[in-house]
Amino acid sequence: MWQELLKVMRTIDDRIVHELNTTVPTASFAGKIDASQTCKQLYESLMEAHASRDRVIKNCIAQTSSVVKHLREEREKNLDDLTLLKQLRKEQTKLKWMQSELNVEEVVNDRSWKVFNERCRIHFKPPKKE
Repeated sequence: MWQELLKVMRTIDDRIVHELNTTVPTASFAGKIDASQTCKQLYESLMEAHASRDRVIKNCIAQTSSVVKHLREEREKNLDDLTLLKQLRKEQTKLKWMQSELNVEEVVNDRSWKVFNERCRIHFKPPKKE
């Protein structure tokens, strides 16, 4: 379910090329559409989507880390409990998977910004990051 949520949240990144092709005009149609406003809106949408996904992933990592820590403490108290060991391994695997999603997120974001900059660099200059 978590993976499906991320997939839905990455829709803007998956469709960025199409979005740019349909909203940012080529040189021959430049007078008909306000490309700077379109690029600004897309920039803001990308920023919001990336920040939102980052928060969700990091929040899930924090919660799962807490569960893993608790299970480790319980495991140290009761080394013979195999059910507890299985549960700990399952949560550790989930935590590693969530952490790997941060790497996936970096690749997705980099790709989107590259495409955005290629098409919008002459129409819109993003504000400097502080």
